[in-house]
Amino acid sequence: MVKPIPSLSQILGDLESQDSWKGRQQLQQILSRWSSVVGEAVASQTRPTGIQRRVLLVATSSSAWAQNLGFERVRILEKLNALMTFNLTDIRFSTAQWRSEYSLIAANISESAILWRDHPSRLAHLVPPVSAAPVAPDSQSAFRNWARVMRSRAQHLPLCPACQCPTPPGELSRWQVCSVCAAQQFGRE
Repeated sequence: MVKPIPSLSQILGDLESQDSWKGRQQLQQILSRWSSVVGEAVASQTRPTGIQRRVLLVATSSSAWAQNLGFERVRILEKLNALMTFNLTDIRFSTAQWRSEYSLIAANISESAILWRDHPSRLAHLVPPVSAAPVAPDSQSAFRNWARVMRSRAQHLPLCPACQCPTPPGELSRWQVCSVCAAQQFGRE
């Protein structure tokens, strides 16, 4: 018997009901209000990084900030809980995640940019740059230029064992096939 394909609304409903998704939404609520709750000076030295068992985890730039804010945590907790649709039970301040979390923020790298940078289909670090072609005067020339660039990029890639198409190594290490073949396999399950 073939399983029915779930609708997009069913998939989104399942996703939204997962605890990890709820945690992300709750953290987004806190992030959007953080500077108004603690003030700009404190916000520049702190960053909420997660929620674990209703305890807000906040990275701080130094142990002095962590210690001082520890004394203020009840006041901050009351202000946050008054603004949120959920209640936190405590706040923990630590320097543990400051470098990794804050260095990305300081560099203005968005979460989606990080995901794309690390995506298995990403080729930027593998493919030699292709010299820019002059703007094509017509659609046929534009297509030929595009095809030349694609052939140049694909010539260094390993082949998918299922369809023999050039495939980024990240896709092969993750799925053992290209993303197109992987999508077809997952669709049959």
